[in-house]
Amino acid sequence: MKTIQLLVFCFFIQWSHAQEKSLLWEVSGNGLTKPSYVYGTIHMICPNDYFMTDSTKAAFKKTEQVYLELDMDDPTLMSKMMQLMMLTNGKKMKDYLKPEEYTLLSDYFKAKMGANLDQMGGMKPFALMSMLYTTLLSCQPQSYELVFTQMASSAKKEVLGLETVELQMGVFDQIPYEKQAGLLADMVRKKDESTKEFGEMVTLYKKQDLEGLLKLMDNSEWDFNGYEDILLANRNTAWVPIMEKAMKSKSTFFAVGAGHLGGAKGVLQLLKKQGYTVKAVL
Repeated sequence: MKTIQLLVFCFFIQWSHAQEKSLLWEVSGNGLTKPSYVYGTIHMICPNDYFMTDSTKAAFKKTEQVYLELDMDDPTLMSKMMQLMMLTNGKKMKDYLKPEEYTLLSDYFKAKMGANLDQMGGMKPFALMSMLYTTLLSCQPQSYELVFTQMASSAKKEVLGLETVELQMGVFDQIPYEKQAGLLADMVRKKDESTKEFGEMVTLYKKQDLEGLLKLMDNSEWDFNGYEDILLANRNTAWVPIMEKAMKSKSTFFAVGAGHLGGAKGVLQLLKKQGYTVKAVL
């Protein structure tokens, strides 16, 4: 009888966990006087796929300050980003690509963006990858981060960043440029597959399926395998103390890439380990 009860209990726990598909999570307990909220974003999405639930708007309204990955209302942000996107080692993209890959990418960017790699060759691979992703969308992409920044401005709420732009962009300097450039060429070479995968990611996002997104990223042909800790886990660990300090000060709305939330090393699990109650808001 005890064995049957245990099996039923385990099934119930697994079933309950499977139902917890949400981008919005409430953080409470552990001495907090007011709850805070964590929201998972997607950095680029077409306007016809963009959505924001009433519960998200309500949570945003209840909080007193906003934390994004970066301080989006910093007037120096764009100039810093532009500077950090450029190679500073005297090399160009052609130094990290095979001749045929360079021609492939150069022709692609010329066709899609009106400028070839000779004109953009001083940019770092990750900057070109961000530009490439915009070409996989058949639209002018919308940004959740920009929307939340505008909402904060209208509500006269302060916007702060969990990390500096130097730290965020420096993450990609820890991944060999040759590997990044190779992935970039492969995404163009297999454009249909990479476009399909991006579409699957958007579908999972709209389903608010954090674990599904994490699985897709893990199985991606264009993932930075072996560098997950640099891209996600290490940053998650660094963010949690900042989040704790913010939440103890004021009720806070956090919005970060959805890939940072799920899994054993995700922000939600790390907050639970610190003693907070973390529950999905549907």
